[in-house]
Amino acid sequence: MIELIILLMIGGFWLIYRNYRGQNVSKYFVEQTQVLFNRFAPYSFQVVREKTKQLGQEYTFRQYTIQVLIFSAFTAIVSWVYFYNLIVSVIYVIIVIMFIPYLSFLRCKRIYSEFLFEQVQVYTTNTIMEFATTQSFVKALEGVRNSGTLEDPVKRDVSHMIELAYQNGTIDESLDYMNNLYPYYIVKNMHQLFLQITNEGARNSADSLENMQQDIDMLVESVYRDRIDRASFHKQFLQFGLMLYILVMTVQYLVGTDSYINLLEKWYVQALLHFTILSNSYFLLKGEKYYNENVGAE
Repeated sequence: MIELIILLMIGGFWLIYRNYRGQNVSKYFVEQTQVLFNRFAPYSFQVVREKTKQLGQEYTFRQYTIQVLIFSAFTAIVSWVYFYNLIVSVIYVIIVIMFIPYLSFLRCKRIYSEFLFEQVQVYTTNTIMEFATTQSFVKALEGVRNSGTLEDPVKRDVSHMIELAYQNGTIDESLDYMNNLYPYYIVKNMHQLFLQITNEGARNSADSLENMQQDIDMLVESVYRDRIDRASFHKQFLQFGLMLYILVMTVQYLVGTDSYINLLEKWYVQALLHFTILSNSYFLLKGEKYYNENVGAE
């Protein structure tokens, strides 16, 4: 059975090579995978990945290849030590490779979230500084937009805020629009302050703006400190999760390899081992999801 599977894989590769021998076979595989992935990938992933490319932090093809090889090799070793079955190992390797795009999505989402938070920081800080000079919220927005410090999508959204303000003659809808898009504590508080100043016609707002700027500085400092702590915890979390996979080696050492292989003939032992691998993998996946999400959240 194993020999048949290997022969079919070799035969499939040979047919593809014969049909595309005038091209680079690896390039063909990459292109077809990319076409298939773009067809079914969620829109959000395409957006965050494009921004990751613009920021110069997207993995190269070589880095993705290395990632696939490391994941495949580790999975093959672990599954073989657990079951001593080549077919089971191949199945687990295929499953792990299928999850690599999801891990890429989580990483791109984290980078995109960090980028958005930095843009929100620039938006709030510069708007306060512009307002201190112009004493007009709309003029402050125009100054921030034209300063060249903002990038899309925040710059595009600020432009829409300005359009809404001129259309309606008030800033209420503009603030609601931005609050819904960027539900950060610093954004909502700053907008509430500007709304209060605009509606009540406060003459001396310098102290309130200064206090708001200090709040923003303190929050940004705490967010960056949390980012460092999360990165340190993430490293320790991965080390702990990977160590859980090799606990079965301790069992083999205690009972002996031959006795362990005899135990594998019992269906409930194999079921328990599958449950151990799947539950530990789910634990690691949830940890990765937590680490890469809610970046910059207060």
